[in-house]
Amino acid sequence: MADVLLRVHQSYLAALAPVLEQSVGGDDHVHAMAHITGGGIPGNLNRALPDSVDAVVETATWEVPNTFRVLERAGAVPRDEMFRAFNMGVGMIVVTSASGADAVVTSAAAAGVNAWRLGRIQPGSGSVTLR
Repeated sequence: MADVLLRVHQSYLAALAPVLEQSVGGDDHVHAMAHITGGGIPGNLNRALPDSVDAVVETATWEVPNTFRVLERAGAVPRDEMFRAFNMGVGMIVVTSASGADAVVTSAAAAGVNAWRLGRIQPGSGSVTLR
């Protein structure tokens, strides 16, 4: 288990460089990115948000890797604590417009990186909600 948890993280440079190079204003540009490390999704994504919006993360949009499910069961760790402490299989979050999201997903696929839409941004106060 330690070997799995201490693996070197995946580099997202090849997946993101093309969209970052083209991201110079307009509706399709990248607004923010959050590398999901220790602190999980809520503790990292919230730092990329202005105080005027919230992020709603739909946890059903991906399958949590077995490593985290085993840790959760073996340690009787509550699900919200798992999301607070681990990335739960989400290594990078890119905040962009709906049309920009298509470009990010396409660029990631071309680089061999799995990507998907995992939620939405809505008016709010800079918080992250997991649903």
